[in-house]
Amino acid sequence: MKKLASLTAAGVVITLAGTGTAVAQTHSAQAGVQQVTSRPAAAQQAAALQAAPKSAATNSRLYRTGRLAATNCSPGEIRRGSTAAYKRFLQRMTNCLNKAWATQFRKANLRFSKPRLRIVTRKVNNACGRWVSGAAGVYCSADRTMYMLITKRELRDPFAVGIARLMAHEYGHHVQQLAGISNYYFQARQRAGRSAQLQLSRRHELQAECFSAVFMRTIAHSLPVPQEHWDHTVNWFRENGHKGWAQNDHGKGRSQAAWMERGYNSAQPGSCNTWKASSRAVA
Repeated sequence: MKKLASLTAAGVVITLAGTGTAVAQTHSAQAGVQQVTSRPAAAQQAAALQAAPKSAATNSRLYRTGRLAATNCSPGEIRRGSTAAYKRFLQRMTNCLNKAWATQFRKANLRFSKPRLRIVTRKVNNACGRWVSGAAGVYCSADRTMYMLITKRELRDPFAVGIARLMAHEYGHHVQQLAGISNYYFQARQRAGRSAQLQLSRRHELQAECFSAVFMRTIAHSLPVPQEHWDHTVNWFRENGHKGWAQNDHGKGRSQAAWMERGYNSAQPGSCNTWKASSRAVA
């Protein structure tokens, strides 16, 4: 409890997002949520629009695979100020995610491939465009790479549960990409009006949020993920998750918290079908 209290006092904010970017704010709650969804590169977007039925999102085979495969994920501690320890943590977390989701894709009889991981200490451009200001991580669908940024700010007070969750969210977008869910999303956005585009974005982001929570539940004992740390994170999103957005493209705080809880409580990808949920559930 003392550990959590100290994190809260420090204003720990762990946020993640999009088909593009993720932020891991460990000090400034005032900075809020700066999740910005980037779009795929033009060539990738054109390819995505070729064949993507709505059923790829609403009736994915992943939804019928039951509980996510458990992994004994022990990535080790991140020593404060140690870039090497931070890198090892990110690499080992990626290995854990690969194992869990590879098993799930085999269950679904879907083709699986690992995302690339590139760890950087400065903002770099990628196949999806320029680095988004304020982002600590990016998943680019064009080259299927997770770009994770390590800065002095993150090194000062690393929070393992939050960093793991950040990676799991970005990996959730890779899952969507492999399953064809993102293909449908990009296609639907092309022909939608502004209001419909925002709702599609919310469905996409909230599903990745839910996938992240599903994974976090399966490593709760090995990482570990103390219940008080998880509850604290969910409550923070409930109260603050919407504040960093000028437009509602990631969902209100209560929606983010609800899908986090749903994924964590079930530990099943099938609980994350935001594409069939009511508009109120993805508000």
